[in-house]
Amino acid sequence: MMEKILITGGTGFLGRALAIKLKSNYQVYLCGRNNTQNSFAQMTTGCQAIPADISSMESIRDAFNQVKPDIVIHAGATKFVDISEREPFEAIDINVNGSANVARLAIDQGCKMVIGISTDKAAPPISNTYALTKALMERLFSASDTRSDTRFACVRFGNIAWSSGSVFPIWKKMVQLNGKIQSTGPHMRRYLISVEKAADLVIRAINHIDLIRGGILIPDMKAVLIKDILDLFAEQKHVSWEQIAARPGERVDEYLLGDSELEYSERIELDGLVHYLFRPNRRPEHPVVDHLISSSAPQFSKEELLEFINGEPTV
Repeated sequence: MMEKILITGGTGFLGRALAIKLKSNYQVYLCGRNNTQNSFAQMTTGCQAIPADISSMESIRDAFNQVKPDIVIHAGATKFVDISEREPFEAIDINVNGSANVARLAIDQGCKMVIGISTDKAAPPISNTYALTKALMERLFSASDTRSDTRFACVRFGNIAWSSGSVFPIWKKMVQLNGKIQSTGPHMRRYLISVEKAADLVIRAINHIDLIRGGILIPDMKAVLIKDILDLFAEQKHVSWEQIAARPGERVDEYLLGDSELEYSERIELDGLVHYLFRPNRRPEHPVVDHLISSSAPQFSKEELLEFINGEPTV
């Protein structure tokens, strides 16, 4: 019998990609609190979608009781930086309390493992409420690994191209509505990853849980100056762009590993690829020396950026 995977926030962009990749080897269930998204995800992935709100212990308990998962991928989150600044109660309820609900239930029900989806914004120096909530999720899951036989780990990466709330769908909508793109940060630099590679990272964490348990797995990533990809996007769509004021909580650069994390991080190779493993309060034999910041990261080529721009997913 195939093992069961429950993906919280599974009806979102990454969750759907994971479902499609995993369903041949696992019995995959998706859950989310938006029933329109739930119906769409079930139709496009062929996996059952269950209404559930992780901020409600009883709601997410119902999903756990129905599925009885062996593995939980915790992708459920509110992830907009500016909304989290204006609505911190929402961010805390979902990203912190919701993560605690998932961890408690996974332990209570004897799940094999839990993989949390984090973000490069959780790396110090932390500059916004959203980042604080995701950093707390990382610490919560790391500490939870020692409390029972349920294994916990997280993955941390940058922006997923074409995910909801990312620049590509926002820019596309602006072109359709106004024939012009407005950008808050052409001078900013961001790590960028395809949804396929993000999903592969999560699966890699599942496959190597015995090695990474209690830690945060971080891929070696390339970054982009927003102006470079903005110029290409505008050129492809035959429109112009203009800069507008930055949103609350935004910063110029992102980190994959911050200074205070270096002595607790090590460079490892998994499946022939370079990664970094950060375990809070656990010093490795050979710690990382230099922080990982988007300003000094390898940059994408023009050809790679065009692949992102022209790679709008259909699901």
